Amino acid sequence: MSFEEDLESLESAEDFLDYFGLQYEASVVHVNRLHILQRFHDYLSKGADAMPEEEEAKKAVYKTLLVRAYQDFVESDAITEKVFKVFHMHEPQTTFVSIDGLLGSTPSAKDEQPAASSCCGGGGKSHSCGH
Repeated sequence: MSFEEDLESLESAEDFLDYFGLQYEASVVHVNRLHILQRFHDYLSKGADAMPEEEEAKKAVYKTLLVRAYQDFVESDAITEKVFKVFHMHEPQTTFVSIDGLLGSTPSAKDEQPAASSCCGGGGKSHSCGH
């Protein structure tokens, strides 16, 4: 089987770690398996342009990136590493609104609402709409 075919047969973080012959703590992987795999995927995506063509060299890069992804969760935790989008949902969001955007959103005189005293033609007398 080729390296690509081998990778396709791997399903869990443990499968990947075993395939590359890496020692790992089962407790770390058990708690962080999806985070490790996602981080591994992220590292592979970032380095995709520089990935070697030769199979053994590619395998070495994959192994290095998997070690790095695993080590991230040995030295830290899922909440600190924030691999998945859900961890970023409650962070402060920054939105930029230009001055033109602010000025362009003000209603012109013709778009303004009529004054309350003339909303129903009550002429300022108290009646059913509260005027």
